[in-house]
Amino acid sequence: MRQIDLNCDMGESFGSYSFGADHELISFISSANIACGFHAGDPTTMKKTVRLALEHSVKIGAHPGFDDIKGFGRRTISITPEEAYDIVLYQIGALNGFVTAEGGRLHHVKPHGALYNMAAVNKKLAEAIAMAIYKINRELILYGLSGSELIAAGEKYGLKTANEVFADRTYQADGTLTPRNEEAALINNETTAVEQVLKMIKTNKVMTTGGKEISIQADTICIHGDSEHAVRFAKKIYYALQEHKINIKAV
Repeated sequence: MRQIDLNCDMGESFGSYSFGADHELISFISSANIACGFHAGDPTTMKKTVRLALEHSVKIGAHPGFDDIKGFGRRTISITPEEAYDIVLYQIGALNGFVTAEGGRLHHVKPHGALYNMAAVNKKLAEAIAMAIYKINRELILYGLSGSELIAAGEKYGLKTANEVFADRTYQADGTLTPRNEEAALINNETTAVEQVLKMIKTNKVMTTGGKEISIQADTICIHGDSEHAVRFAKKIYYALQEHKINIKAV
């Protein structure tokens, strides 16, 4: 039986601001990437989201990003590899504290937003992130864009890696995601999202915005929790995978 991980970015509320439908989404995923207080989230939200994941036996991952709440971590920020190492180590440690306190175990690390996209193509940045993960716990799994520098860096340091693909994003010919400021970046139609997911799992291929089919490896599928379509997409994908006899299980 085929197997795939469904992951979702969660815990992105902070203070009096509420984002994402975490309680509705948690039943349809197998792993959660929890914001660590830089691009979103705060200590109380981290604690509550960790508890929610543990209650539903969902694997927990740290979701470190740029210290940029105003830009939701999606703005490009010039950063050195040393700085990337420091902020990733700091955020993993913060979330791991809550996971340990609640009797759980941290499962993976998935960089967020601009940090993720930059590290996907920047070898030195990717290796700094992989090194931070390796130093804190070499058993953690590094989630990175399929076929990216992040995956290569994780493999270089002996980390377990998970090639990530996206249900709600489109692709460029080089395998990178279409930038969010471009019109065709997001997939808003649930049927299109399901078709893309099934194609990536079954054929290891995805269609780019330019109409070219490229190779891709799908170990884990991301559904963005802050998307207005998140719950609907999650349900449709969950039931489509069951219909096609594809088991949903964490990496």
